Amino acid sequence: MEVSEIRKKIEAYKNEGKRLFTTSSFQTHSIPMLHILSNIDNSIPVYFINTGYLFPETISFRDEIASLLGLTIVDLKPNTPKYMQRESNGKLLFTTDPDHCCYLNKTQPMESVLASHDIWINGVRGDQSAVRKAMKVEQPAPFDSIRFHPMLDWDNRKIFAYNKEHKLPKHPLDAKGYISIGCEPCTRKMDLDMQEREARWFGLNKVECGLHTDLVK
Repeated sequence: MEVSEIRKKIEAYKNEGKRLFTTSSFQTHSIPMLHILSNIDNSIPVYFINTGYLFPETISFRDEIASLLGLTIVDLKPNTPKYMQRESNGKLLFTTDPDHCCYLNKTQPMESVLASHDIWINGVRGDQSAVRKAMKVEQPAPFDSIRFHPMLDWDNRKIFAYNKEHKLPKHPLDAKGYISIGCEPCTRKMDLDMQEREARWFGLNKVECGLHTDLVK
């Protein structure tokens, strides 16, 4: 979607009295959508899923972007404390059951947000994974909410051009070879022969955390 189309759609949702929110991982490729939304309505809450395992550089970058764009950030933390996120032998779940770890730290906390809003403005792109390529611009989600994917047809080239045009900053880990940045234990630097999402949960049959598989209908 072009920026003018995104604006028109957001305004239509607002005129219908819909309760809107967005989420962001605050990676470099996330910033164009936040910039676009900030120019439409910067009071739309931006939920930041703070798993407790994020790189400190991500936290700093979130604060930098929030200040730059005047965003309304809501820090969303897990319902289950870390001392309860262990298997029977005491190991933290990300070492033995990353799917359940993602559920507790990302998917479960989002359920209450969906239950209290109507529209989830979500920045997934079709070029990121097969799961995302199969998505539609508008899709139903749990609790009678709707997922709106305005960036679905954007690609890395368009993201780069937008960031360059608007002189938007980059995530500090980009320069160190990180392309897809999530939780620190489950993120590695990108190799030349890897797809973007393969830098996450390397060596596992896993490219999604559950936000875009469990929280969509």
